[in-house]
Amino acid sequence: MKVVSVAISVVLFLILYGFTACSKKEKERIFEREYLEPIKNARHELTLHLFRNLIPGGSIAVMIDGELVWSEGIGYASKDLEVPASRHTKYRIGEISQIMTALGYNLLVEKGELHPDSSVQYYLPEFPEKKYNITLRHLANQSSGLRQQKRSETNNTNFGVSISHGLEFFRDDTLLFKPGQFQYSSIFNYNLLGAVIEKKTNKKFRVIISQLVTDTLGLNNTTLDNPFITVKGRTDFFDVNYISQIVNATTTDLGFSLPSCGYLSTAEDLAKLGNAFLFSEYISDSVRHRIFSTDTLQSGIPPNWANGWFINTDEQGNKFYASTGGVKGGNAALLVYPESKIVIALATNLTGNFDDLPVLSIAQEFLIF
Repeated sequence: MKVVSVAISVVLFLILYGFTACSKKEKERIFEREYLEPIKNARHELTLHLFRNLIPGGSIAVMIDGELVWSEGIGYASKDLEVPASRHTKYRIGEISQIMTALGYNLLVEKGELHPDSSVQYYLPEFPEKKYNITLRHLANQSSGLRQQKRSETNNTNFGVSISHGLEFFRDDTLLFKPGQFQYSSIFNYNLLGAVIEKKTNKKFRVIISQLVTDTLGLNNTTLDNPFITVKGRTDFFDVNYISQIVNATTTDLGFSLPSCGYLSTAEDLAKLGNAFLFSEYISDSVRHRIFSTDTLQSGIPPNWANGWFINTDEQGNKFYASTGGVKGGNAALLVYPESKIVIALATNLTGNFDDLPVLSIAQEFLIF
């Protein structure tokens, strides 16, 4: 009898231990002691930046040689509920969404399903022809001549507008210049490219990008921003009013701009995405080469953009790839240093732009270490 009682006690202990292990929380922050000095300096700089600019919260992730060496949330994801920002907080990443669209597009090119030099109308005949021919290459490299969003369009809530219906904002507009002459960043380039991908694959854009990019690369915390449902881990979004007060951002539906600026993600997922461009075998050398190769412009001006990436060198001569995003209620940046194998991702929950974020100075802490 005593043996049975002991056996039951052991079983109950194992069950309770199993439940405890399953519910064990993940680490609130990750940092490798080897990089403690640059992390300490970078954290001080980031915290000061958030404080000076009254930014409620942000998260950062750093990968070196393919390993996550720092990941942390600072401040609040929700001020009203006093929910702290964490490694798993999801932010609006704005135009960083374009590098996922561009990767999906280039994978389809690799499979022979899309051709960069084909016209938009070859795949999307309902899109009006312009004075000059727009190709998929022009869209991917921001050289189509399509205009930027107007302020009235930016402030529009756009509830329930699909990607294809969102083309109506600009479909009848005249081009600003002959495609291929200049690079002029506009979300409409990638909205149109997303519509082409939908039409060619006969699948919803979010489905094809999930299949080709997010699911395959294990970006489990990257998803479309849907204001009509509860998204686990999604931050509140903040804006600045006319008297520089921090207020809750107006509810907006970015579904029609999903290919250009409509995704949510964590800093860790963004770092993992940047790391994939350095190390993933899923992205072939030919795809990687095409993504980071700039086109020659007819104007003779040196190009800076390629497939959603800004390609440049810092003041110390280090080559880097940058993808940045600023939308209502969100600001994010992703830096990849291909030679040093350093990836840095930073996201915050206040409307802003890349110039506001200290990612380049933070990167220097790790480059000189």
